[in-house]
Amino acid sequence: MATKMRPIRSTIPLEEARALIDAAMRPIERTERVGLADAAGRVLAEDLVADADVPPFARAAMDGYAVRAADTAGATRDRPRVLKRIGTVFTGEVSGLAVGSGQCLEIATGAPMPDEADAVVIVEETDGEASGSVQVFSPVTAGQNIGPRGADIRRGQEVLKAGTLLTPSRLGAVAALGRAAVTGYAQPRVAILSTGNELREPGDALGPGQIYDINRFTMAAAVAGHGGIPVPHRTASDTLEDLSRAVDDCLQDDLLVFSGGSSVGERDLILDVLAARGELIFHGIAVKPGKPTAFGRIEGKLFFGMPGYPTSCLSNTYMLLVPALRRMARLPADTIRSVTLPLGQRVTSAPGRHQIYTVRIVDGLAMPAFKASGDITSMSQADGYIEIPAATLVIEAGTVVDVTLF
Repeated sequence: MATKMRPIRSTIPLEEARALIDAAMRPIERTERVGLADAAGRVLAEDLVADADVPPFARAAMDGYAVRAADTAGATRDRPRVLKRIGTVFTGEVSGLAVGSGQCLEIATGAPMPDEADAVVIVEETDGEASGSVQVFSPVTAGQNIGPRGADIRRGQEVLKAGTLLTPSRLGAVAALGRAAVTGYAQPRVAILSTGNELREPGDALGPGQIYDINRFTMAAAVAGHGGIPVPHRTASDTLEDLSRAVDDCLQDDLLVFSGGSSVGERDLILDVLAARGELIFHGIAVKPGKPTAFGRIEGKLFFGMPGYPTSCLSNTYMLLVPALRRMARLPADTIRSVTLPLGQRVTSAPGRHQIYTVRIVDGLAMPAFKASGDITSMSQADGYIEIPAATLVIEAGTVVDVTLF
């Protein structure tokens, strides 16, 4: 039986699609308590103010001897000052001894300074004797080789602001405050749904006309790498009933991403379900690969309808979904890494469509890697991509191009 095709009658430029997505996307408002061990990469939802000094005591900055600085005045190698050692203090200890005139206390780096001592003579400038006398060969001034109380953070100081991304160094600042947990913005839960009667789970046997589901795994990996929590859903078959059920399940999550069913076939029903229950903001982008991409809203939740072909799907995941997800997760824009290289072979492009063309880097050249939209190796064997504007039909070998790296 012949099928009735439903062509995409109009497309919008890639930049217009990006602008529409950006206008619709809103940063997540939901917050949650996050243990410090799990807080790396999360975004703070509270201002952090120190309720104590860090460090909470003055401490030795070097191994040596805690002294009264005045007792070291005039010390030289030829005429050392001789002090009496009255004890030793290690890190994690507090000495009960006060340093009197003509006395010193052996001290380890990080140990609390004893009472009455106002400087540390480094061990290299001393010579301790078995009798308990210590020769000091160099004078010190008050405060020398000491880390003062509150030198790092003062009580009442704003240490980190809400909206700050928790990097390893910032986590260290949180730990220094003694916080076991912080209030962070929730990571968006992203529903991932593949559609199509032909799809099977990796590991299952394939029947005639069947293929393995690729998109659910590539999109989930991209979501997990950019601040979201991927929520894979069971593959939906090409019936209105099963697709409606699948959409209902996905509406529990913050953002919906479907693959398949956004092209021109009679059985591409997912957009019929979405359009009937929500708003289709656009369907069709003047880009290659990835023309049959849709974006809209259903019951207050935004959705992306990605093409079923793996390269098209993953390409637009990088170009459209990732920037939108990062904004929703309140993450900074992704850092784009790129290199400038000569093109190794002549490349042609379809007229009127902005092309994302994958390349491999071989011997300092950008070599074509793109095969077809349905071939995942167009992406898996590529190091990055070049962008070919809609008005450009040919790029000759040797042309210097900007390669955006994956």
